[in-house]
Amino acid sequence: MTYPEYILTLSCLDHRGIVLRVSGFLAEHGCNIIDSAQFGDPESKLFFMRVHFALEDDAVSDELLRAGFGSLCGDLGASGQLHDAGRKPRVMIMVSKIGHCLNDLLFRYKSGLLPVEIPAIVSNHMDFYQLAASYNIPFHHLPLEAGASESAKLAQEARIIDLLDTHRIDLVVLARYMQILSPGLCEALKGRAINIHHSFLPSFKGARPYAQAHKRGVKLIGATAHFVTGDLDEGPIIEQDVERVDHAMRPEELTAIGRDVESVVLARAVKWFVEHRILLNGDKTVVFS
Repeated sequence: MTYPEYILTLSCLDHRGIVLRVSGFLAEHGCNIIDSAQFGDPESKLFFMRVHFALEDDAVSDELLRAGFGSLCGDLGASGQLHDAGRKPRVMIMVSKIGHCLNDLLFRYKSGLLPVEIPAIVSNHMDFYQLAASYNIPFHHLPLEAGASESAKLAQEARIIDLLDTHRIDLVVLARYMQILSPGLCEALKGRAINIHHSFLPSFKGARPYAQAHKRGVKLIGATAHFVTGDLDEGPIIEQDVERVDHAMRPEELTAIGRDVESVVLARAVKWFVEHRILLNGDKTVVFS
């Protein structure tokens, strides 16, 4: 017999008895824990928990389980969420003119390696409309001219927000979307928008960062995936990785290596998000493996 599965996440001030209260609640509601992870941060004094469980009591409805969990969070003073593990989160991908991350995410999605629904791809350029069509995903071209006025940017973002609402988007992925989001949109997407960039920042800003890095003789190439905030490229970090390089490599080779790292790092971050493994801890994240 197949039972419905859920993923519970919560965070609260650390104190004795939290694990006992949560596990006791689940046992009382006919639930069987499949896996569990927790972390107490001695710096922030916060406790974080993720539990994957199955509801094995037919007499306990989804509504009853959620109501009970809400009461438990209230008693613990916790911020908590209860996710249906069988539901695929809805992801909107945004891209400009560099498509390696988009291509990688679409392949993983189509192959079943990334358990998501992708109802929309948004771009300020037309470069990847055929790629989107090959996956039968609607492509939305929302152009924004170089040097566009603030009103034009806000009008374009209003269309983005409309797509978010229309498609009930859970996560926005900036797969090399080369536009700065307004503070208002960053706030609206807090905790549910992920960006990817090379890890040379802040050393090599602007155009052709890999060529700049080559001139300085870098020995490591990396990528960072993080939550989007109003502080450009400084949001809470989710995942990072590096590859070693050497003096014999041309800038084009460094770029190719960097793009591979970016694709893998972004895919990991997205997968961990849709599996509800990432919890915000101030300016940092807790990522349960």
